Amino acid sequence: MVSLEGGIVINNRKKEELIQLLESHKIWLDSLGLEGKKLVLDEVKLTEVDLIKYPLNRAYITDCIFNNMHLINIEMYSSTICSSSFVFANLENADFYKADVSYANFTKANLQNTRFAKSDCIETIFNSANLSDAKLVAALFDNADFRNANLQHADVSESTFENVLLKGAKLTGVRGLEEAFIKSINIGTPERPNILIGGEARKWLEVMSN
Repeated sequence: MVSLEGGIVINNRKKEELIQLLESHKIWLDSLGLEGKKLVLDEVKLTEVDLIKYPLNRAYITDCIFNNMHLINIEMYSSTICSSSFVFANLENADFYKADVSYANFTKANLQNTRFAKSDCIETIFNSANLSDAKLVAALFDNADFRNANLQHADVSESTFENVLLKGAKLTGVRGLEEAFIKSINIGTPERPNILIGGEARKWLEVMSN
């Protein structure tokens, strides 16, 4: 199998097989697991497939490629999506509720009004992404990268921030800071860190959100 950007290239035969897997997953969801089969994909390049009509919630999709895809309103809640790439993808209004998106790459993705509530975001990259009005309630952000991201009016209530990169992020109107668990943030770079801890980090965020 030939690989491209870390994902298996989909030829016509492989595309037909993938569509069958997507349809089987839809049946599995609709039947509450009595029929069909749960979707399990690893290292697959999905950019040649129209995913809009297929729900991807409760799936296991690791190290897959979604770059530049049009995925408005896509459902991926309660899924494992670790190490997958969504660079430049349009994910407006997408649902990642209770998903594990650790090590995923959302660089320059459109995540406006997307829900990451109760999601795990360990070393997730949101560099230069649009997260305005996003629902980040009770999410875990551990070593996440929000450099140059737009977080305006995002809701971070009850979320945990630990060693989160925020240099250049737009934070005007961020909501729920008083309820968030702010352990530490890095307002510098990985190479030249400027770490703020606890109350100092919270104060900086409050100032930047006004």
